[in-house]
Amino acid sequence: MNATLTLTKLDVLRVVRNGRYLIFAIAMPAALYLIIGKQTTQADGVDFKAYYMLAMATYGAFAGALMNNSIRIATERKSGWTRQLRLTSLPGWGYVFAKVVTSLVTTIPSVLVVFAIGAFLNDVQMPAWKWVANALILWVVSMTFVSLAVAIGYRFDPETAQPAVMLVFFPMALLGGLWFPLGTGVLEKIGKWFPTYQAHKLGTDILATGTVSATSIAVVAGWGLLFALLAVFSYRSAKEQ
Repeated sequence: MNATLTLTKLDVLRVVRNGRYLIFAIAMPAALYLIIGKQTTQADGVDFKAYYMLAMATYGAFAGALMNNSIRIATERKSGWTRQLRLTSLPGWGYVFAKVVTSLVTTIPSVLVVFAIGAFLNDVQMPAWKWVANALILWVVSMTFVSLAVAIGYRFDPETAQPAVMLVFFPMALLGGLWFPLGTGVLEKIGKWFPTYQAHKLGTDILATGTVSATSIAVVAGWGLLFALLAVFSYRSAKEQ
């Protein structure tokens, strides 16, 4: 267990010093929210400032979980780092556990920075419990994206992991309604089946009604199970090579 905790601490330090994490998970969602999030309209029945705050917080959690872990896992595999770890006292599950915990820890700044902008600069107001509920929802949902990152990291080498991440990241961000509201057309009908869309909707439902949709939970959980199975399959395949 000590070896697992040590690896987790090292991983957290490496992530927070990583330029990709700072840009995609913190700086970009914060900048987009500052530029776009001041509109005084409504979106999905809630104030746009609050709607877009939740969209950018979801975007930050998604980017932080997916982009950092997938490419780093692929790089560590190619360098022989994961093979070296198997020779230490680290248990077999320790490596993946460290990645999951690291992602959960590094999701927190992504969410808090966007929430702080919403509260102090964009005058987003809601009861304290809704702030806490939305933060916890994003924190838990980020585990879904960590599983996807592990699957990509163990399936692709560093040269192909980056394009693979982009092929997943941009469609999910776009069809998840994280950059702009999808409205009620074809994009919305497609987007509602994506975990990013439903992760964001969990937050807007809390904001609008104080409850969450069973459909949103089912879609996110279904994708989470699929990504977890892919992660296990990719991990086992990589070990056999």
